[in-house]
Amino acid sequence: MLEVVLDKAIVVFSEFGYPATSLGKLTEATGLTEGSIYKAFKDKHALFLAALERYVELRAARLEQALSRAPTGFEQVRAVLELYVEYSSGAAGRRGCLVVGSAVDLASSDTEVAKRVDLIFKMHEKRLVHCVRQGQDDGSIRADVDAESVGRLLVCVLHGMRVLGKTGRSREDMTRPIEQALKLIK
Repeated sequence: MLEVVLDKAIVVFSEFGYPATSLGKLTEATGLTEGSIYKAFKDKHALFLAALERYVELRAARLEQALSRAPTGFEQVRAVLELYVEYSSGAAGRRGCLVVGSAVDLASSDTEVAKRVDLIFKMHEKRLVHCVRQGQDDGSIRADVDAESVGRLLVCVLHGMRVLGKTGRSREDMTRPIEQALKLIK
């Protein structure tokens, strides 16, 4: 039950952002009364933090699944980028990213959210650096590539895609940049 409520809250927070998400929108989406929300989560901020945590868990599980099917470091990088094409295009792209939205809406005014978002971005970067290094070890990525710099660049590409996705970009629009990004490491 709690996971279903959080999944519905994720959609609302992702689409509207934290500041524009009213308790009315949350009660409508979740089917809970305001009293039930306060009883279960204390306040809107606590519900948001729980939704953000759930969002990250769901995305991490999906990413791990995609990575497990990629036999080389290069294919792992490609898998990450292709997953973000899916997240950043069509209806999913227009809905938005809860992490990127949190960085934009809250990181400058909410230290708790800023810390969490920073950790999430660092986790993404670390994962991508690992994929690049793995690709260098297995020969699928050039040895002269600076893994740390490329990892950070790819994080910028991924989250930039999420921002562009809010404007309704097509799958094709989002696929072209990843093909260019992959040329940097091949």
